[in-house]
This record gives sequence, structure tokens and C-alpha cells, in this order.
Amino acid sequence: MVVRKPAGKTASGKSAVTIPQLAWNQVRPAPVVLVSGTESFLADRAIRRLRDFLKGEDPSIEVVDLDADSYAAGELLTVASPSLFMEPRFIRVNSVEKCTDAFITETLAYLEDPAENTYLVLRHNGGVRGKKLLDALRGGLGGGVEIVCAELKKDTEKYDFAVAEFKTAGRRITPGALRALVAAFSDDLAELASACQQLMDDSSSEITETTVERYYGGRVESNAFKVADAALAGRRGEALIALRHALASGADPVPIVAAFAMKVRTMAKVSGSHGGSGQLASQLGMAPWQLDRARRDLAGWSEDGLARAIEALAEADAGVKGATRDPVFAVERLIGVIASRGRA
Repeated sequence: MVVRKPAGKTASGKSAVTIPQLAWNQVRPAPVVLVSGTESFLADRAIRRLRDFLKGEDPSIEVVDLDADSYAAGELLTVASPSLFMEPRFIRVNSVEKCTDAFITETLAYLEDPAENTYLVLRHNGGVRGKKLLDALRGGLGGGVEIVCAELKKDTEKYDFAVAEFKTAGRRITPGALRALVAAFSDDLAELASACQQLMDDSSSEITETTVERYYGGRVESNAFKVADAALAGRRGEALIALRHALASGADPVPIVAAFAMKVRTMAKVSGSHGGSGQLASQLGMAPWQLDRARRDLAGWSEDGLARAIEALAEADAGVKGATRDPVFAVERLIGVIASRGRA
């Protein structure tokens, strides 16, 4: 649904919004597209959808990434200048919530006369930085649209998201299966989307509660990622309790170790890297939200600790696959190493 408000100031004195405000799945081309909100997964998906649409319209479109938090004077003018063959431009700007003063000044000037055949996408993750620029955009300067990607906090919102995933793909899933799936992955929207996709890829018939149980049994009460997240946060006791709940619910140690492996390998990939989320994520072959999460997980880790964690992962992986008599102990030992940041 498109929401429009009258121009000028609201009764509270705040600047009114006059441009269309759309949901992530309603993204459409405009000279300027402001992608706002804290739900990074939806924001990344909206930007990717817009890029793919424009590439489908014209494969010659040039994609350029800028980081607003390290922006230097003249960058926007340089990348938006017409090329010799007048190819369209898709300019993605990340970290607008941390932008430099030069970025605000030059983007406001750009909005007065946006370049032809150019799509400027501004990703703002929330906060007051850049308010002057946001107010100008929302007031209509540049002829843009805003894609609002607010965090999905309620289970009903996540349920509706999952419903849309299957509906878009033309696949049938029972209400009970949907409830079980959302309960199993309620903590992470990206993991929920990935689970939906896996079920659709691996099952050709209607997806039922039995299907969900076969793939994700035990995760409704305590899934593998909850165990891994608790350990990575340094909460060893909580991780061990989550592990016991998962095992009691029928979870197997193998996918639990796999969840640790996915997170630790991503941390290792990001460790030591520098630069803005957008450009660096593209270089590493991951989404910006994955990069940001890995950076948060890396807090307090040393290179030696990370190396020890990788060694412990290899030992645990062998242990849960038959190298030891007690696969559960192998997981418990891994939790100890991870929770201590590789110092155990």
C-alpha cells in the first residue's frame, strides 16, 4: 500500500512525507530510492530485487558501490557522470546513517538535478544522522520513493512473511507446517527465508508438518542456531542448556556442529578485513547483513582464538560422525571452546 502525506510540517513539527512509502516487496525504479529501516535482510533483498529488475531491462547497466561513512568529496559526481555510451547506472550507497558531511552536501546538490538514466539507492539503517538529507528526500526533492524495511518483531509478521515466500513461489504448505517453521526460526529472518527455500527445493509435493519435522525436528523448542548463538555470545551455561533441550527434542549433534561451522567460517572469512559493509560484502561473496553479524560475533576474539575454534570444529565434526564414542561430549567440548573465545 502506498502511503502519502501532505507536504509541509506535521502538527508535531516533524517534516511531512510526500513521496511514496512502500514495502520491501513493492520496490520499483525511481531516480532516488531510499531504503530505510533496521531489517537488513529485507533491505538487502529489496535492493537486490531492484538491481535484478533493472539488469533484466538493460543488461549493460553499470553497478557502482559507495560507502557513505567514508565518502570523499566528488565521488557521487564522478560515478554519476554520463559515460561515452550513456549506459544506465545503478549506484548503491551503504551506511547513510553514518555519512560524512561531504556526502550530505553533495547528495542534496545532486537531488536538485538527478542524472538521467541513473538510479541512486540510499541505504539508511536508522538514527538521526543525515536527517537534513532524509527530510529533503521525503519532502519530494529528487522525485524518489522510500522502501521501508522495519524489523519484523511479532510472530504474526514472520508468519505472514513465510506465507508470502510460498505464495510467491506457487507452492502449497499447510498452516500447521507454517506455524512449526516460524517457531523453529523465529529468531532470524534470514534463516527462516533459507528454510522456506530449502523446503521448496527439496520437496515437490505439498509441504506438511511431517515435512518440516523431517528437516527441522527439534528446532521448535531449541534449534541449532540458538545453541551456537549463545556460545558465541560467551554464555556457556545457556548454550549447554539449549543443547540439552535440542537433544531431548530429537535434534541430532551433526547439524548442531554444522551451525557452529557456518558461523565460525564466516567469522574467519571476515576477520582482518576492512572497509564498508556493502563493498566488502560483495568482495567476500556475502550479503551486508551477514558481514555485519560476523563482525559483531568477532568481538573479543583474537586470531589465535579463532584458529583454536576452527581446530575444535574439526575435532567436533569428526566426533559427531563416529570418531568418538560420545558425540554429545564432542559438542559440549566445542561449546566450551567457542564460549571462551578460543581460550579453553
